[in-house]
Amino acid sequence: MIKIRTLIILLIAALGIWQTTSGTWIHAKAQLAQILLERAWEQTLAGDTQARPWPWADTWPVARLRIPSQDVDVIVLQGDSGRSLAFAPGMAAGSTLPGQAGTTLISAHRDTHFKNIADIQPGEQIELETTHGSWAYRVLYTDVVDARHSGINSDPLHDKLVLVTCYPFEALVHGGPFRLVIHTQRSGDGKLRNPAPPYSVHRATRSRTGSPSSRRVES
Repeated sequence: MIKIRTLIILLIAALGIWQTTSGTWIHAKAQLAQILLERAWEQTLAGDTQARPWPWADTWPVARLRIPSQDVDVIVLQGDSGRSLAFAPGMAAGSTLPGQAGTTLISAHRDTHFKNIADIQPGEQIELETTHGSWAYRVLYTDVVDARHSGINSDPLHDKLVLVTCYPFEALVHGGPFRLVIHTQRSGDGKLRNPAPPYSVHRATRSRTGSPSSRRVES
């Protein structure tokens, strides 16, 4: 087990060096990182509040995000810096923990960990597991915003989860100004009694038009 972990760490380090030469390396590094993050998340649930997934990591797992309808099951890191998002979705500093009034903000790249959410629909369920339990959220609506002129406002009165990724999904150039923002709100009391078991199915979906207009359901 130790030899396998060491091999994965060496592969991630190598891919980090080579990632500028091909987008393929970025995808491979993201997938390999999730293997180590699974182990670190198990340590986190066992009581290690800052279980670092690899020796040089300056972040640690804080949650597990599942979107059953979109085949998404990923470990979320503390912080949403570029270094963190290269390996996993990141929870923004200052985010409210699930179960409390306020907004939890999670970001990820559109071509790796959030590649499946292009066609997410209002009413779909999102699950967020932390060391304090598992919580269910319902998608209210999606928006496409210009990051140069728009921000994410925290709601101090309601327990909300907001997911953010770059947009459009088919863009050939990284780093554009547009973001797909998925707004959700806690379902009922939000606490999941029987959360879904872990799974990992890598299926990419794409919108036919590539431009999801704002879609809403009544809260």
